[in-house]
Amino acid sequence: MLGRFFLYILQSEKDGRYYVGTTKDLESRLNQHNRGTGKSTRFSRPWRLIHKEEYNTRSEATRREKQIKNRKSRRYIESLIRLDG
Repeated sequence: MLGRFFLYILQSEKDGRYYVGTTKDLESRLNQHNRGTGKSTRFSRPWRLIHKEEYNTRSEATRREKQIKNRKSRRYIESLIRLDG
């Protein structure tokens, strides 16, 4: 049976920076980021979800995460957000 995995992009309400990640439980993962349990997101709280994509497998979601991170482009992330809006 295939699960649901998410690629997600968060934006810091404090400084506007973006964070890209993957998870199986989106709501729980957002709560973890906002509680400060992640080293790389702790100091930019609070975070809000601005983009998500759903995949059938963890490897598909991780592949997409790497694709976005390899672009290293704020402009590319913002183009994804515009597509949602």
